[in-house]
Amino acid sequence: MADLRIGIDVGGTNTDAVVLGADGRVIAKAKRPTTPDVTEGLRAALDAVLGELSQGADPLGSGATGQDAHARISRVMLGTTHATNAILERRNLGRVAVLRLGAPATTSVPPLSGWPGDLREAVSAGEAIVPGGHYVDGREIGRPGLDEVRRFLDGVEADAVAVTSVFSPASGEHERLVEELVKAEYGLPVSVSQEIGSLGLLERENATVLNAALYGVAAHVTEALVTALAERGLGARPYLAQNDGTLMTLEHAARLPVSTIGSGPANSLRGAAYLSGVADAIVVDVGGTSTDLGVLAGGFPRESAAAVEIGGVLTNFRMPDILAIALGGGTVVRDGGIGPDSVGYRIVREALVFGGATVTMTDAAVAAGRSPHEAAGWRERLEAAVKALEADMSERMEDTLERAVAIADEMVIDAVDRMALGKTDRPLVAVGGGAFLLPDVIPGASRVIRPEHAEVANAVGAAIALASGRVDTILPAGDSRSEAIERAKEEAAARAVAAGADPSGVEIVDLLEVPLSYLSEPAVRVHVKAAGPLAR
Repeated sequence: MADLRIGIDVGGTNTDAVVLGADGRVIAKAKRPTTPDVTEGLRAALDAVLGELSQGADPLGSGATGQDAHARISRVMLGTTHATNAILERRNLGRVAVLRLGAPATTSVPPLSGWPGDLREAVSAGEAIVPGGHYVDGREIGRPGLDEVRRFLDGVEADAVAVTSVFSPASGEHERLVEELVKAEYGLPVSVSQEIGSLGLLERENATVLNAALYGVAAHVTEALVTALAERGLGARPYLAQNDGTLMTLEHAARLPVSTIGSGPANSLRGAAYLSGVADAIVVDVGGTSTDLGVLAGGFPRESAAAVEIGGVLTNFRMPDILAIALGGGTVVRDGGIGPDSVGYRIVREALVFGGATVTMTDAAVAAGRSPHEAAGWRERLEAAVKALEADMSERMEDTLERAVAIADEMVIDAVDRMALGKTDRPLVAVGGGAFLLPDVIPGASRVIRPEHAEVANAVGAAIALASGRVDTILPAGDSRSEAIERAKEEAAARAVAAGADPSGVEIVDLLEVPLSYLSEPAVRVHVKAAGPLAR
């Protein structure tokens, strides 16, 4: 019986993997350093948890051991930083022909305005603004300039095309017409903005162009994951994690790779909710390089209402409301303070508690008596490192470590206060490999919860995630509003099924209506999100 699931999450410092049993318990887990090319760390973490199952030692008391357990693995879920790294490092990005349907009204602000020069040079194969688009109420501004589209594409060499039409959330008809033309006559993949962003032309266009630039990266991730599973004889169905804490099939990810950006923090939040049993809380995920803070609302990440900047580019697709601070287990400690630099995945060689010569926040936490349970020998190695210094240096070292903990605690308290928005009755769930850095009492939180398996909460979040779909559109506010909302719900449910959800289990989990002002006809902006368990 195929009843086991593997969740993998690639972080900046470590790649974590877990195996969940049929009852949802963690039965194997592993943490391996993230490698520069990301994929090797993924393979190492996968091998580590498969090795635990194969040994037959049943390390976590599951009853699922031996080689037969491999055949019981039905799904593998991956949250990855491939797309994020590609944008930040300007590597492996495709060349995109950027098309905007909005002439002449939008010509004063050309596409890719405000992009960093190096990213624009790496991505853009050319930009054009042609006639087309709709008013906010869905009325057509003018017919799309299909001949202008052809002339533009005839003059560029591109790997993909990004199409953005004015107010496409109100009507995506023109984007679809151009998409059909490009596929039929040029054979290029097309990224359309109505599937990616919401209201806000420039931000939606930016997200659409980034999505098109990531098609090659998505193909590489897909191939690497499928190959890794095949090499290990796993017939499990693979999925990728999205930035809202849900999953999508590889086919869906191939079309919307930009949706994987931000999946790491979302996985941590979902994993924290699952492991702690708390649906409404502040979550603090302490890694090796940074600490991410987010808020759980009903078991899902609270979404950001602001535009999200990725690699210097403003976008408006929905992301978790995350506050990141430069504090982690590998953060370097100096006489004058801490960070922001970190030894990252090199911590197991460079920190004092591991016999290295670099003072880190892990060392400071151990000196303050905050060692994790598995920290055998850490205290002894730290004391030996301090004693190896001259007597006066030793005193200064102890002061430095104590001051580092005080600075870190203030950073966390300030960050919690910013995320709490005045509500102090919510608990704080501490997760991540560096969660031991956090104190047991934090102002702004009712209590601090440290769930079992907290160090791999992000991988757990990937393993337990649902598949989802969403619709963000503009609808009339009159008598036809109810019927239009029902159609939006049906479309969101259909998108969830396309992402991999079981049609019989899909539910509407979020419905938001916002009246729009200053229009000739009353209208509302409607956001619908549907989610459900994965199809068998």
